[in-house]
Amino acid sequence: MATLKISSYKMSPEQLFMGSILLVNGGNYLYNLLLVRLLGPEAFSEAALLVTLLLVLSFMGMTFQLATTKFAVLFSGTEWSNFKNKSYKQAFVIGLIIGLLIIAFSTKLQVIFNTNGYQMFIIFGLGIPLYFLMSVNRGVFQGKLQFKKLSITYQTEMWSRLLLTLGFLLIIPLASGTVIALGILCSFILGMFPSNLKDFSFWNTKPLSPENAKRVYNFLILTASYEFTQIIINNSDVLLVKHYFNAMDAGLYASLALIGRVVYFVAWMFVMMLLPQVIQKQKNGEATSPILFKYISYISLLAVVIVIACYLFPNLIINLMFGGAYLEMTSLLWQYALATSLFAISNIFTYYFLSLDKYMPVILSGVLGLSQIVLVVLYHNSLKTVVQMQIIAMSVLLILQLIYFFNKNSKV
Repeated sequence: MATLKISSYKMSPEQLFMGSILLVNGGNYLYNLLLVRLLGPEAFSEAALLVTLLLVLSFMGMTFQLATTKFAVLFSGTEWSNFKNKSYKQAFVIGLIIGLLIIAFSTKLQVIFNTNGYQMFIIFGLGIPLYFLMSVNRGVFQGKLQFKKLSITYQTEMWSRLLLTLGFLLIIPLASGTVIALGILCSFILGMFPSNLKDFSFWNTKPLSPENAKRVYNFLILTASYEFTQIIINNSDVLLVKHYFNAMDAGLYASLALIGRVVYFVAWMFVMMLLPQVIQKQKNGEATSPILFKYISYISLLAVVIVIACYLFPNLIINLMFGGAYLEMTSLLWQYALATSLFAISNIFTYYFLSLDKYMPVILSGVLGLSQIVLVVLYHNSLKTVVQMQIIAMSVLLILQLIYFFNKNSKV
């Protein structure tokens, strides 16, 4: 009887998506680990810069994805069709502008980040319009709960970047930064499959009703503001270290960041599940806080396990993942994991309120994100100090998010 039950069990679309995202996160982690092993600390600092820029890009693209997700739930019929076409067009145009700016200032970026060449910025800039189109495409799948298609687009992007980058490094005799940028560009192209572009018209986009246009505009502004704070909090430390420290230290710090961000990347999987569920329950007039508590408990448990493991076994973790060249970072491993864990938990609160159109958590994140930059700019005499400034900023952010949540619920 038990055998019959097991054989007849089928994964739900949500479970399939969660498994797929875990695989994607694992593949992205393997991508970084292989680059660390193949390139060494100094060369990896340039690879880490591109990976960080990719994360910056993902947060910008997430503005389009979240908006598309939300209004895929709320809109229907002609209004949904108009919104979808308008989103694709806006994403492409904004991506094109940003890409052209990066290409135009590629030589300046080379100086700012102390890289060996500027070609990698040109190649990276070419891919930005594609990435933004891909973000809208994913938002359609996410909002419509088409988790199978959503899973496939994440898989095609991850596997193509992993396999093509490694292949390019082995056969193309160019600087490592240029080769990695080429792999990223190719992954954007392949990540467009499957797509929803069949009915898209670039020129014949129709306006939304005034009421819905205002709702979309307000949500886009709110989301863009928060994603900007995400960029600041999650990536400013790596960029500032690349600016203030030499290539060796920057490479060592990038490896530290790679391990410490495990919590954040897994937390993002739960954010993807949280958003459409909260929006749908709010639409149906149902309680939303039980969903929040469920995902907060998952992330908190994961965070505790990772921080304890990093505290007890730092040498083992770094030696297994990166090798002996990176052992200087052992004393900082658990501290960076703690900073990232604090941010990941507060991030769940912010996205919860963002889906409910609450503005204050976004403002709090923005203020603390800027505070983190100021603290690192003022206090960066060592890598240890850089990490500790982040712990301070993220602790304050989580405390403020908790105060805001309990204050809101006490008034309900």
